[in-house]
Amino acid sequence: MWMIGSLVLAAAMAPWLFQLGKWFAETAAREDLPSALEALGVSCRRAELGRYFSRSLIVSALATLPLLIWRIRILGGNDKGVMSLRKTSWNLAAAQLLMGCLIAGCLVWCLVLVLENQGAFVRDSKDPSFRQLMGKVLLPTLAAPLIEEWLFRGLLLGLWLRSARPLSACLGTSLIFAFLHFLSPPEGFQIANPQAPGAGFELLAVILFHFTELQFFITDFATLFVVGMILAWTRVATGSLWMAIGLHAGWVFTFKCATIYYDAAANHWLRPWGVGENVRSGLLPMLSLVITAGLCHLAMRWLRVSRLSTHDGEHKNPLKSTFL
Repeated sequence: MWMIGSLVLAAAMAPWLFQLGKWFAETAAREDLPSALEALGVSCRRAELGRYFSRSLIVSALATLPLLIWRIRILGGNDKGVMSLRKTSWNLAAAQLLMGCLIAGCLVWCLVLVLENQGAFVRDSKDPSFRQLMGKVLLPTLAAPLIEEWLFRGLLLGLWLRSARPLSACLGTSLIFAFLHFLSPPEGFQIANPQAPGAGFELLAVILFHFTELQFFITDFATLFVVGMILAWTRVATGSLWMAIGLHAGWVFTFKCATIYYDAAANHWLRPWGVGENVRSGLLPMLSLVITAGLCHLAMRWLRVSRLSTHDGEHKNPLKSTFL
């Protein structure tokens, strides 16, 4: 119900936010504003309704989050304490963070090199500027893992674990994680009148219909779902967010670098099922995620950070029969 309510509220808000954004863009073009506000005005002018819808969804999800928390508390909670985030020493946190970054980043970059060797991706002749690297690589690498891991694996998964088994909670949050990442219309789709009161609902209908396409579901949605499952699994297995943040940062960094430094080759034999227009889509990226999950399992065993390992076997690890 929380997700449905957020989508409906976002669809209702999007046209009004669109009008507000276009008004601000016109104001920024006329007035002498600080450079940061002028840059925001340029972004507002370029943005289509889909971009405003995604921002509306963030606002609506946060606005209705207290209702979700209240609902979960009414349903009752898991008071065993084994699923809550626990304090982690700085050296163990650093080891988890670094291990996650290395595993995710190295595997994705190996995939990029393999795809380059096969001609699926071609090196871009233009090198990006420092400003481009900061805005398109470094800032998302720092911001996205911290915000999304706190929201999805820290808050949402933590609440879900109070009333559900680990596997059910991980499946549920991973479905939401993947679903929210694809709440945008197909490329090239345009709303005739984005300022109309019902434009947000028209856009939402197109987005939801997109999920019924088999190729999109297998090559794109399923890949992000597996990403969400790996992140949720490491959060529950380690009892902290550090390894999940490291994995997320490694994926974002290499994905953004690949997007900047490489272009997809047209009409390659691996498309669209082997790999899509980027290294996040296709069956080969899915294979790399399976290898990532195996390496994460080995890394957590090597670091001795399974959820209850510090208790000297006093309790049974609740994930052993579920995931391992």
